[in-house]
Amino acid sequence: MKSVLHLGRTLRLVWSISPGWTLATVALAVVQGLLPLAGLYMIQLIVNAVADGMDAADKGAAFEHVAWLIVIAGGIGLATALARSVSALVGESQGQVVTDHVSDLIHSQSIAVDLEYYENSRYYDVLHRAQQEAPYRPSKIVNDLVMVAQSGITLVGVVGILFAIHWSVGLIIVAAAVPSALVRLRYSQQLYRWETARTDTDRRSWYLHWLLTDGNHAKEIRLFELGETFRTWFHDLRRVLRGERLRLTARRSLADLFSQAVATVAVFGTFAYIAWRTIQGSITLGGMMMYYTAFNTGLSALQSVLGGVAGLYEDNLFLTYYHEFMALEPKVADPRRPVPVPRPMREGIVFRDVSFQYPDTARTALTDIDLQIRPGEVTALVGPNGSGKTTLVKLLCRLYDPQHGTLTYDGTDLRDMSTVELRRAMSVIFQDFSRYQLTARRNIWTGNVALAEDDPAIERAAREAGADEVIAGLRSGYDTMLGKWFEDGEEISIGEWQKVALARAFVREADVLVFDEPTSALDPISEWKIFEHIRELARGRAVVLISHRFSTVRNADRIHILDEGRIVESGTHAELMALDGEYARMYEVQARAYRVNGARD
Repeated sequence: MKSVLHLGRTLRLVWSISPGWTLATVALAVVQGLLPLAGLYMIQLIVNAVADGMDAADKGAAFEHVAWLIVIAGGIGLATALARSVSALVGESQGQVVTDHVSDLIHSQSIAVDLEYYENSRYYDVLHRAQQEAPYRPSKIVNDLVMVAQSGITLVGVVGILFAIHWSVGLIIVAAAVPSALVRLRYSQQLYRWETARTDTDRRSWYLHWLLTDGNHAKEIRLFELGETFRTWFHDLRRVLRGERLRLTARRSLADLFSQAVATVAVFGTFAYIAWRTIQGSITLGGMMMYYTAFNTGLSALQSVLGGVAGLYEDNLFLTYYHEFMALEPKVADPRRPVPVPRPMREGIVFRDVSFQYPDTARTALTDIDLQIRPGEVTALVGPNGSGKTTLVKLLCRLYDPQHGTLTYDGTDLRDMSTVELRRAMSVIFQDFSRYQLTARRNIWTGNVALAEDDPAIERAAREAGADEVIAGLRSGYDTMLGKWFEDGEEISIGEWQKVALARAFVREADVLVFDEPTSALDPISEWKIFEHIRELARGRAVVLISHRFSTVRNADRIHILDEGRIVESGTHAELMALDGEYARMYEVQARAYRVNGARD
């Protein structure tokens, strides 16, 4: 019952995507189902006309009659060829449209699901299986249904013809065709179970393939001589997968050989029976040719019907991967009636007794967090790696919801707002910012796609981030493709990429600006210029700054020290230094390092 529901859902999907192509496919199936029956009838007429003509007195008239029958048969042959060609064109067109649309649905679902899914290996298994199977399976289901309908029409006509010989001939066709269908059904189940069990192994092999071919890893792979090691690992995994799949295929091939042997015995045994009836005078020579051809056609049609049914079962089985992926639901959901996000911000964002723990982990990432992020101020978050700084930002952007406590934006709980509208009010640059293989202009424009691509704000943001000097030195300026993935692309340094990413953050009209290690790859002069601009941006806006560089942090209006998910100290630089606690210790360690390095220089 569940399979039938999935099949119905898939057919509705295909119909909604390409109703015109689907109607054309059905019409061609009917035509292609009827044409073989017409061809069978013409074979009988031609052979009988030739036999009669051999005894006719007027050979010329007899040949003229045969010639007209041959012309009609030729027309049927041309119609069959035309229908086959048009059907191939229609099938390809529909297949491309459906495949692209299903891929688009997968992309849409990938965007809609929570960030939590991307931090869970089981999600990647589900995504991998959906990507492997879903794009082409819906079209294949339609093709299998068309094959069943087309062959079914032919089969009904052929069975009617064969009943004129003996009712048992129909049973022989069934006995000859069923084993092949059973083999396919059994193999489909085995392949489905195998692919499900081996998804993780298959993903590992593709990961190694990506490492060996991706430019981001090329330097380390060469410097540390990792290429041969990764190649060996990839080869070992593929050998396991290949061996297991070949063993499945070998078992299927042996079973197929048996089923084809049964079909061959049935064909030639029936041919012997038809020849005996012809010799006895019960069947004309034309009838013998028609019945033998009809039996072969009927057997082929029944095999197509059963093969189509088995294919439907197989496709429907593998489409459960797609339905499993599409059934994933976001946990960070919008309310039915979202409260408008206040613009501009007046009171700020407040964390009240917030605690958070990542799914499937035992460690609590944040515990009892209380802090306020005010407009017009720079709020700095400082602490060792893993102390919860980036997690706090994820909650701020509502990529996750806390398990305990509340976050409010101008007094309104973030969960009462539209996530899209809330994030439009924010501009964030993470430490692992994206390096898009796009033009320099588009790399910045992606920070605010509401702008026209030639909006002056793009170049203004580049100047504010110091990226304009980098871009000016490129071959085609703002129209230069960044990165080496595509033709005429130019690679830039990590520090230059960071300036482009900062420009992306600056171009967004946001009330909350979040910078996670925004100057980690910049030189001291560039860092100073960037922070001066961040101070300017803080006028009327709330700025959150995460940094390990105390030369940047010390000028923040409010500094919070995090350790193991808790805020352990808060205050201005002067207040925290006077407190002589964790902040003062970290500051002195870094300052001492600067002094030592300066003395060495």
